[in-house]
Amino acid sequence: MNDTTALQDNLQQLYPFLHGDKKDPVQENTTLLESVKQKSQHSLTVKQAFFANNAQALVNVAKAIAQIYINNGRMLTMGNGGSSCDAAHFAVEFQHPITAGRPALPAINLVMDTAMISAVANDVGIKHIFVRQLEAHGQKNDGLFGFSTSGNSENLLAAFAKAKQIGITTFALAGGNGGEIKSSGLVDHCLVVETDSIHRVQEAHVASYHILWDLVHTLLADHRGKLGAVT
Repeated sequence: MNDTTALQDNLQQLYPFLHGDKKDPVQENTTLLESVKQKSQHSLTVKQAFFANNAQALVNVAKAIAQIYINNGRMLTMGNGGSSCDAAHFAVEFQHPITAGRPALPAINLVMDTAMISAVANDVGIKHIFVRQLEAHGQKNDGLFGFSTSGNSENLLAAFAKAKQIGITTFALAGGNGGEIKSSGLVDHCLVVETDSIHRVQEAHVASYHILWDLVHTLLADHRGKLGAVT
């Protein structure tokens, strides 16, 4: 059997309906169950490795974020695509705490203003959509948190560069090998989920900022009466 014939046989097994054959529902269900098993195990393995290697780094990030709030700073968040949803989720966690007794903390999602984003992207390019907002809203003692599965998002890199000029503490959650965001020297705290699977990266990112939220509030417990949004 040559390579072409072998490839065709493999494709026919995977997609029998494309070759006029009917699917075997039992075999298909068995295959899907195995897929669930493998993907869920991979997700657990990736997260376990990440947290084993980055536990102290997560604590350090939490301490830095807590200090921003103690100094009456704010957290600004950003990301593209699915990572923009993480930026939004991160900001909501801090603005709207679900645990009784924990204060709402100022966090601004830089992805939320579609009019601003589309205006900047149309006029000067998508590279500048977060930079322009930092120029308008960013203040010394704030924090900027970026999410990128590749670590190579050009508009995040530009924003991190602007943040350093302003005096903003920078944070990132990335994937793969961390890309340019990790190697740029522009990020004070960069945590990398070392896998090429975008889904596994994002799953670890969600778990990370849920943990960070809890750690930050624990660290701020003795300062709650003194916390206030910057005016």
